[in-house]
Amino acid sequence: MSVVENSKIDRILAVDDTRDNLILVQTILESEGYEIDSVTDGKSALEKVTQSPPDLILLDVMMPGMDGYEVTRRIRKNPELNYIPILLITAFHESSVVEGLDAGADDFIRKPFDTDELLARVRSLLRLKHSLDEQRKMARQREDFVSRLTHDLRTPLVAADRMLDLFEKETFCPISPEMKQAIAVMIRSNQNLMQMVNTLLEVYRFEAGKKTLNYESCNLPEIASEVVSELIPLASEKNISLKLDTSQLDNLGNKAGVVMGDALELRRVLHNLVGNAIKFTDTGSISITIWETNHNWVNIEVEDTGYGIAIEDQATVFERFRQGRNKRSGSGLGLHLSSRIIEAHEGKISLTSELGKGSTFTIQLPKNLH
Repeated sequence: MSVVENSKIDRILAVDDTRDNLILVQTILESEGYEIDSVTDGKSALEKVTQSPPDLILLDVMMPGMDGYEVTRRIRKNPELNYIPILLITAFHESSVVEGLDAGADDFIRKPFDTDELLARVRSLLRLKHSLDEQRKMARQREDFVSRLTHDLRTPLVAADRMLDLFEKETFCPISPEMKQAIAVMIRSNQNLMQMVNTLLEVYRFEAGKKTLNYESCNLPEIASEVVSELIPLASEKNISLKLDTSQLDNLGNKAGVVMGDALELRRVLHNLVGNAIKFTDTGSISITIWETNHNWVNIEVEDTGYGIAIEDQATVFERFRQGRNKRSGSGLGLHLSSRIIEAHEGKISLTSELGKGSTFTIQLPKNLH
């Protein structure tokens, strides 16, 4: 993509302790329509990049004080900077190139350089920069669209849920048993859709870095007991036993099973895992076991006797929008959101499963966050 095609003038920062080299680079690049800033040392380069990030950096390797390798490393370690291509200019042998690329540079050119080669490498790196910027822009637009869409969908869904509840209670007029049954189906469908919308909204809050967790002392056995009480009617409808086992915590005192975390989010994870277990289990049982490891970690295991998950699907089960092959599989967001929540608590979530024999999800949570 040329300067003209891009419509926006690309800004290039040239860094070299020899002014004659800067003048030469500036003359070559300005003749092609680029806007050039120049500095003579690494410290000034870092200040310039932080204040006004350029589209590309031409960086001399050998400079007094802070060399080009160190400048490159510091730029790459700055989380507040978007990607900026770095073209190293070196007069030395192959090992210097290796060191530069390992430090995070994208390309190199040797002194004395050919003008056409310099321009070709500049164009190549700027095309990469523009491509990545466009992808980042599209990702932001997509996330903003989904966030707005899911937020706006909640309002009519909540309204519909309340209205259906009034219908079911015969607030407006008496209704037939057949109509009550139909309304009950509509209520369940509406609630399922509401759950999908809520999950999608939470996923994009995490992806956008806008999710704030409220850390407090969380009693996991109590949270698990609440989830079991809420979901046991669903298990009973399928004649599946649902049990919570905290016996291994009995002799560990009143702090047993207590972690620092966001109670609502941890409850969401347990609700999702147990709800999935009920959905994918037709016969047998579901057990939730909580125990501690070395008084530093609390473990939660959700085990079922359901369909199980194929080995080839287990590696990607926590990926976003990764749906299972079972016909009852949902949007592929629940497990992804659960993994994001556990990771935010500095914990781990894992799966072991065998087709036809069931699945076991194991959560490990630190008792104290670092």
